[in-house]
Amino acid sequence: MAGHSKWANIQHRKGRQDAVRSKLFSKLAKEITVAAKMGDPDPDKNPRLRMAVKEGKSQSLPKDVIDRAIKKSQVGEGDDYEEIRYEGYGPNGVAVIVEAMTDNRNRTASTVRSTFSKNGGNLGETGSVAFMFERKGSVSYPVGAGDADTVMDAAIEAGAEDVESSEEGHVIWCADTDLNEVSNALEADLGESESTKLVWRPTISTEMDLVGMEKLMKLIDALEDDDDVQRVTSNFEASDEVMSQL
Repeated sequence: MAGHSKWANIQHRKGRQDAVRSKLFSKLAKEITVAAKMGDPDPDKNPRLRMAVKEGKSQSLPKDVIDRAIKKSQVGEGDDYEEIRYEGYGPNGVAVIVEAMTDNRNRTASTVRSTFSKNGGNLGETGSVAFMFERKGSVSYPVGAGDADTVMDAAIEAGAEDVESSEEGHVIWCADTDLNEVSNALEADLGESESTKLVWRPTISTEMDLVGMEKLMKLIDALEDDDDVQRVTSNFEASDEVMSQL
């Protein structure tokens, strides 16, 4: 599996669940507010909001938090947020994409740059690492959704591009512009997904040893602790032996 898929497992093993969940809820709520502000406050009429709400539910974001986030969009909150993508290199030259949502571009840029430099990396120009990734839609299902053939058939019927099935579950890939339609079709066949979101999928990976992975974890942890940062993606690859030691 690619680096971005393994990251949740690393967080689990490091025992950061509570802190990570608190940050995650805040960021999910912000995404919902901004999505609702950019379109209709009704998820059925606003594909981006529907995806944000679905992702929130998949991460156990309480319904009252979702409702409050949508209401905030109707009273002016979220007006000043802009989405910014930062690109840089971490330890061992691993590529890192940082997606932020901020009301102060200068503050966020300064913090992200400082975080990279303090953790063995460096912030690059826009486009410096994005060529190593593809923007894709990702829909995840648990093993219980069906066997590999069943999920593959549903994915083909839904218009997806690829399926990765393993003992951990199923990840269905599609074009970024098709995510809403594909996820709706999959839901009709397989039920509610565990996760539905747009991601940066690595096309070129960087092999990491244990020391490099430990340094990379510190960098990503520090970036994700920033309230302005929505998500961090890296193109690392590491052996099962290295992963087991983290």
